[in-house]
This record gives sequence, structure tokens and C-alpha cells, in this order.
Amino acid sequence: MLEVEGLRAGYGKMVVLHGIDLGVGGKEIVAVIGPNGAGKTTLLSAIAGLPRVRVTGGRVLLGGVDVTGLSATERARMGIALAYQIPPELTGVSLEKLAALVAERFGTSRHLGELAELLELKHLMGRDAFRGFSGGERKRAVVFLTALLRPKVALLDEPDSGVDVDSVSLIAEALRFMAAEFNSALLVVTPTRMLAEQLRSTAAHVLIDGRVSCSGPPDEILSRIARGGFSEACAGSF
Repeated sequence: MLEVEGLRAGYGKMVVLHGIDLGVGGKEIVAVIGPNGAGKTTLLSAIAGLPRVRVTGGRVLLGGVDVTGLSATERARMGIALAYQIPPELTGVSLEKLAALVAERFGTSRHLGELAELLELKHLMGRDAFRGFSGGERKRAVVFLTALLRPKVALLDEPDSGVDVDSVSLIAEALRFMAAEFNSALLVVTPTRMLAEQLRSTAAHVLIDGRVSCSGPPDEILSRIARGGFSEACAGSF
């Protein structure tokens, strides 16, 4: 569903990504793991086509179609959804109203209640979207709305950062639901081992200094990171 080939990108004259190659198929969840400053957010932004990121080489393909030259709006219309780390507060727009509008537009109304319950959001539905939400509530609400988009490709930037253990489990369950129910391809940037373990992802990529240092089975990569940190995670072969 999503293919990234030799992607080079950055900001102005600064190059952050140095030839990234990866792919995600429908119903697959692929994790991107790496230290701060490795280029993980830049990677998702470049795939989504955000104008602040300058792509200088390589291609992004959606279902075999080259979308590298398309705007973020055009890519979104084709089915690429980017879930932000910090969504804006929407004064006067309840989470319930926002979710209903999204679900009606993308044909996911019958899943709205199920997802709200799965993510334990029902007590927040009448409140202004994201206003006064805790860290865990905010991240769960972002995943909720992203799932209702029924994306072909979902790009999730640290959906587990700053949340408690219970929220991590709920988010992992919702992401697995999205992949299975909507045939979505999920590329998930995560700073924690906990979410990566619960996602049951098909592959993991370790991003260091703007390069994919290694890729392999998530369990093996996570075990190596736990033993020796990112610097030792890619030593040897998988």
C-alpha cells in the first residue's frame, strides 16, 4: 500500500533523511523506532507531503501511484492520514460532533460507538474536542478520529508519548482494530518498547541519524535495544 524509495528530505538546506527505503502493506503495522532527533517525525511529514519539509530525492508511492509531487491535501484525499502529536483544541466543537461528521463522511458511523468504547472516550464525547483533555485522553482521541477516517495509510507520530500504561494498551488495541477492520497500512513512530510490543507489528525499522540502520522482526530488535540501546540494536544480522 505504501512504498518509500530512497527518500531524502529536510528543512531548507539541511538534509535530515538520507535515502529511506521501507514499505507497509494493507492490514500491516510497521514500527519505526529510534532516538530523539533521528528523523522519525520528518519521515512521517515527508510521506504526508507537509510543505515545511523539502523532499530532495526518492519517491513516495501509494498503491503503486507516485504521490511525491502531490500536496498534503491531495495525498489526504487519496487516503494518507497523519495523526499529530499535539492536536489543536477546538472550542465550541464537541468530540461527539466532530467524530459524527468524520464518520458520516468516511462511512464509519457504525464503528463510532465501538471505537469510543474501546478507547474509553464516552465520558469525553460532549466536551470540546481536546480542550482540557489529559495526555492520555488527547492521544486516545487522536487515534479515535484517525480510525474513523478509514485511511489507506495511517501515519502515527508517537501515539504513546506521555501517556499511562492503561492508555498504551487501549491505543494498541485500537490500532490493531484499524488495521484489521479497515485494511489500513499503519506506520507507527514510537519511543517506547511497550507500544511496539503490544502492536504485534509485522516489522520494525531502527532510524538513526536519518538512515534506516536495520530492519527486522520486532521482538528481536526490541530485545537488542533493551540489552544495549540503539547503538547496539543493529549490530550483526537478523
